[in-house]
Amino acid sequence: MSTTILEERKDQIHRTGEGDIDIACNRPSLAGAVSQRACVFCGSRVVLYPIADALHLVHGPIGCAVYTWDIRGALSSGPELHRLSFSTDLQEIDVIFGGEKKLSAALDELIDRHNPKAAFVYSTCIVGLIGDDLEAVCRKMSEEKGIPVLPVQSEGFKGSKREGYLAACKAMLKLIGTRPIDGISPTSINIFGDFNLAGEIWIIRDYFKRMGVEVVANVTGDGRVDDISRCHGAALNLVQCSGSTLDLAKMMEEKYGTPYLRVSYLGIEDMADSLYQVADFFKEQDPGIVERTQELVREELEKLMPEVARYRKDLEGKKVAIYVGGSFKAFSLLKAFRHLGMKVVMVGSQTGTKEDYAELEQISDPGTILVDDANPLELSQFIKEKDVDLFVGGVKERPIAYKLGVGFCDHNHERKEALEGFVGMLNFAREVHSSVMSPVWNFVPRRANRVIETTKGAVNE
Repeated sequence: MSTTILEERKDQIHRTGEGDIDIACNRPSLAGAVSQRACVFCGSRVVLYPIADALHLVHGPIGCAVYTWDIRGALSSGPELHRLSFSTDLQEIDVIFGGEKKLSAALDELIDRHNPKAAFVYSTCIVGLIGDDLEAVCRKMSEEKGIPVLPVQSEGFKGSKREGYLAACKAMLKLIGTRPIDGISPTSINIFGDFNLAGEIWIIRDYFKRMGVEVVANVTGDGRVDDISRCHGAALNLVQCSGSTLDLAKMMEEKYGTPYLRVSYLGIEDMADSLYQVADFFKEQDPGIVERTQELVREELEKLMPEVARYRKDLEGKKVAIYVGGSFKAFSLLKAFRHLGMKVVMVGSQTGTKEDYAELEQISDPGTILVDDANPLELSQFIKEKDVDLFVGGVKERPIAYKLGVGFCDHNHERKEALEGFVGMLNFAREVHSSVMSPVWNFVPRRANRVIETTKGAVNE
């Protein structure tokens, strides 16, 4: 392995086909490695922020609230209270004497002014250090205001954003079960782990409506407090982003007996398979659901496949590197690129598990690099080593791609184009094609040298 890979990181990197996989994961990021991960607090904000009619108050220094303002860009079909970022703005004097009075005053003013359905109060690093009793303050304000005021124990120093996901799930569990479930259909679901980037949850809800399935609650994209508080009445939970909401699905299974399925709405195969799984689950209650689902998939594919084939002609054989937050995206992306005739040569994630990486190894080609919690140094090295044509990642990875003269596709929360569902696959294929086939890459040093050599060879012949 190249000397640019830090010695302490080698057990978090594996090459498919080179021995048994035993990749280390879910461990603290290496100090000084400039990890692409975020903190516990950020993880909790990612999950809870899209609940649109709730108040979100960050108890801590102003920087924490600024860093996570509008963190998902999640769209709402109604209220947009979540788009505002509130903070107690703790100062040095609050660190010395405590911030509980300041927190109480902030909640008192904000709840009266905005009349939210509920309030989430996020603990940050400094709050964990000075020992503010977040639960006591929230309990008191909940009694005074008559709405759920829920503490989110998300001190950033506890670990990575994966622990933040768990903190968010524990907070939501306190909300679930607080409203009656009358009138919920026997063929009903909750959508877990979708954050409605670019309105994607509306696409998925429309598919389920065409199948005859009721969606009780979005958890949490375009989410509503009242829906989440009665979502225990649904017959099934669908978990897409397993890292962020799988813990909540397991808690609901244990407490309410609600089963769950792990699904993905990205790519052709996974989108169709997710719909078929739901149809199979409800076929006894609704014998016609399988046929309706088959018709839905057939109609969508008839529109999609000719367009995908057209893009594939240009993209065949191009190489791709993937680095995403949740490992569920990596599975779906790998399959989606195969539909486009492209070869995935590197796959990484911030929150993957040993089981995730073992499964990735099974479906990836020999020599594919699997990496957990990468840093910019490693990502740059692998992109150059594999000579990739496209890098798929988030906002923190974009500069790496452009500095190396590589096409980039944003598959994280900064994007404004829907990439889920069958229509999302068409949008994705279009974006990949325009990125990879742009003539600008012929003029960057990495490609320009190749063009010159090819031209010289043609002249000599």
